[in-house]
Amino acid sequence: MMLLSYLAFSQEEAKFYIGFNEEPLASAFETIEHTYNIRLSYDAQLTSGKSITITPQYLALTDLLSIVENQLSLSFEFINKRYIIVHSIESSLQLQKLERIVITSYLTQGISKQENASFKIKPKRLGVLPGLTEPDVLESIQLLPGVISPNETASGLIVRGGKLDQNRVIWDGINMYHKGHLFGMLSPFNSYATDEIEFINKGSHPRYGERASSVINMSTTKSVANTTKAQIGLNGIHTDAFLEMPLIENKLAVQASIRSSYTNLYQSYTFDQLAKKVFESTKISDVENSNNDFSFLDYNVKLNFKPNTKHSIFASIISINNELDYTVSGTDNKMFNDVMQISNSGYGLGWEAQWQPKLKQVTNLFFSEYELDYNYITFEDEEEQSNFEKRNVIYDSGISTEIQYQLNSQQDLTLGYQYVLKDVGYIFKNTANLEFILDQDDSKIQTHSVYTNYDYKNPKLFNVSIGARATYYEELDAFRLEPRLLLYKTLLKNLTLQLSGEVKHQILSEIDETVISDLSLENRLWRLANGKEFPIINSKQASLGFIYENKGWMLDVDGYYKTMDNITALSFGFLNPENSQYNIGERDVVGVDVFLKKRYNKINSWIGYGFNHSRSKYENLNDERAFTSRSNVLHAVTAAVSYKLSDFQMALGWRWQTGKPFTASTVTEDGYEFNEGINTERLPNYHRLDFSSTYDFSFSNRNKLKGKVGLSIRNIYNQNNLINREYIGNNDFENEIERIDKFSLGLTPNLMFRLYW
Repeated sequence: MMLLSYLAFSQEEAKFYIGFNEEPLASAFETIEHTYNIRLSYDAQLTSGKSITITPQYLALTDLLSIVENQLSLSFEFINKRYIIVHSIESSLQLQKLERIVITSYLTQGISKQENASFKIKPKRLGVLPGLTEPDVLESIQLLPGVISPNETASGLIVRGGKLDQNRVIWDGINMYHKGHLFGMLSPFNSYATDEIEFINKGSHPRYGERASSVINMSTTKSVANTTKAQIGLNGIHTDAFLEMPLIENKLAVQASIRSSYTNLYQSYTFDQLAKKVFESTKISDVENSNNDFSFLDYNVKLNFKPNTKHSIFASIISINNELDYTVSGTDNKMFNDVMQISNSGYGLGWEAQWQPKLKQVTNLFFSEYELDYNYITFEDEEEQSNFEKRNVIYDSGISTEIQYQLNSQQDLTLGYQYVLKDVGYIFKNTANLEFILDQDDSKIQTHSVYTNYDYKNPKLFNVSIGARATYYEELDAFRLEPRLLLYKTLLKNLTLQLSGEVKHQILSEIDETVISDLSLENRLWRLANGKEFPIINSKQASLGFIYENKGWMLDVDGYYKTMDNITALSFGFLNPENSQYNIGERDVVGVDVFLKKRYNKINSWIGYGFNHSRSKYENLNDERAFTSRSNVLHAVTAAVSYKLSDFQMALGWRWQTGKPFTASTVTEDGYEFNEGINTERLPNYHRLDFSSTYDFSFSNRNKLKGKVGLSIRNIYNQNNLINREYIGNNDFENEIERIDKFSLGLTPNLMFRLYW
C-alpha cells in the first residue's frame, strides 16, 4: 500500500538526477536516502540478493519509488514526509513494528543509530572499514565513538571508561564469556552467520541487566529461508563455511557455520605477526628448542520453525574453543610445558507469539558453559617435578518472558520477568611433592528480575522512553532497583536533542590474579560477588548531547558522566607488600564523544574524537588518594575516508590516541623502586594508518556463483607503538621485580578470498 497521497509535497516537488545500473538494492536505498534526505526502514532479508536498474534521469521521490515498486514488487508506507517503511508485496510474513532510525550509514553502509540510542550493525550489508577485509563483530564496534581497545585486541573493549568485564556479550540470547580467539586478537563470532548486532553504550533497555557498562547483543536470522545459500572463505588466519537452507517450505529452515584455524598445516605471515604480538614478553617468544601448537575452532547451528503466521520458534547452538600446547626444552635435561584450553558453549531456545495485532510475547531459555584450564608443568630427566593448575568454570542458565503491548500509535508498554542461575568457580593449586591450594572459590547466585518500559513518541513534542528493572539476589539476600530514562526532542528541523540516564548493577566480574602463571596470557578469571570483599558493583551514567544533519553533513555530540562503586582490584605487592589483597574502590568518568561525517556521491568521510578522564580510588592503595585509571586514554581520534564504485570498495583510516598511564619506577641497586604513586606517567602517543579494499565479481551470468577478494594492511608505516608497561614478580619480598613492555602490532597484511552462491 503505497500511501503517496500522504505526502504534502507541493506541485513542484524537488527532482534529482539519479540512476542505477544493476546496483544492489541495499546500496541503492542508501543513495536514495542521502539524495532525497529521507529514511527507509526495512528488514535486511528484503534486499538480500536483489538489484535494480534505472536509466539516469531527473526524478521526483514519488516517481522514483513508483519505479522501484513496479520493478521489485515493493510497497512504501509513509509515516511522515521523511520516514518510510518498505514492505514486500509478495511476503506472507506478518508485518512488525520497526525501530525508527535516527542516522543511517553511521560510519558506513550497514551501521545505523536508532532512536533508542543503540547502534545497529548489519554485517551482511556492512561496507568496507579500514584494516578489515571482512566484517568483524567486535572490531567494527571499536570504530564507534566512546569505544577504544588500548591493547589492540578485538575483545578488549573499553566503553566510556568502563572495565573490560563490564560489557555484556549475548549471542541469540546466550550469555558469552570468552570473547576472542588467539587471546583476544580475533572475534570468535562469525560475522557471516550474524544477521544483526545491537550495541548499547547508554540508556539500555531494562531487559538488559547484569553488566555495568555496555551491551553487545548479536542475533542470527529469525526468518525461514526459502532458498539455499552457501559461502566458503579463506584468509591469512582461518577458513570458514556458511550454509542456510530450507527443510520444510515456509516452515522450517537451518543455518550453520564453522570456522577453523589452519596453523597446524601452515602459519602465514599474518598469523606470525599476530602471534608475535600476543606472545611478546612471554617465554614463548624468541626461544629455541620449542614447539608451539595453537589452534581455534568455532561453529554455530540454528533452526527456525514457523508453524503459522502468529508463532515462531528457534533453537540455537554455539561453540568456541581455543587450545595451546607449548613445550620448551631447557638446559640440564629440564623441560617446561604450558597447556591451555579455553572453551565456551551455549544453547538457546526461543518462542515468539503474536497473540493479537498489538500484543506480542517473547520467551527465551539459555544455558552457557565457560571453562578455562591452564597447566604449567616442569620436568627434569623426563620426570614431572611440579604442576601448577589454574581453572575457571561458569555455568550460566536462565529463562525469561516479555510482553510487548502497543497501546496506540504513539505509546508502547513492555513487561518482563527473568530468572538466572550463575554457578562460578575457580582454583589455583600447585603440586610439588605435596599438593596445596593457593586460592579457590565456588559459589552460585540466583536472581529474579522484573522490569517494565514505557515508550511515548510524538514528533511534535518529544519521544521518551522510561523504564525500571528490579532484581532480587537470592543467596546475597539483596535487592537492587535500576531506573532508566531516554529522551529525544526535535529542536529545529535538522537538530535533535538526546538525553539519557541509567543505573546498573553487576554481580559477576573478572579479577587479575598472577600467582605463578609464567605464560601471562590469561590471568583474568571470573568470580561472583559475595557481599563482603566482593560486593555488588553499582554504576550510574547520565549523558546529554545533540545530533545535527544537513545536506550530507552529520554531527553527533554526546557528553557523559559515569560513576562506578564497589569495583575490586588486587593490590600491587611492590607498592604495598604487606597488604596483597583485594581492595574495594570507586571510579569516576567524565567524557565527550564527537562524530562528524560528510558524504559526497560515492565518497564517505568521517572523523571521531573522544575525550575521557577516568580516575579510580581504592582502600589501602595510594594512601587512598584518587589516581588515573589504568586503561584511561585521555584523547582519541579516528579518521577515515571510503570510496565505492560499483563492486569495488576501498577505505583508508588513521588512529591517534594518547598513551595509557603507567606507574613510574626508579632503578636502584636493589632493583625497581616506586615512590611517585600509581599511574603518574603516560606512555608515548599511539598512532597507525590502516587500509582495506574489496572487489565483488561474478563468474558467469548463467549461474549464481559469485566471488569476493580483499586486501587489508594494518599499520601501513609500521609504527612501533608502546601500548603497555607492567611489572611482575611482586608476590613477596624475595621475588625480583621485572618490568614488561608490550608493543603494538607491526605492519600486518591480510588477504581474503570468498565464494558464495
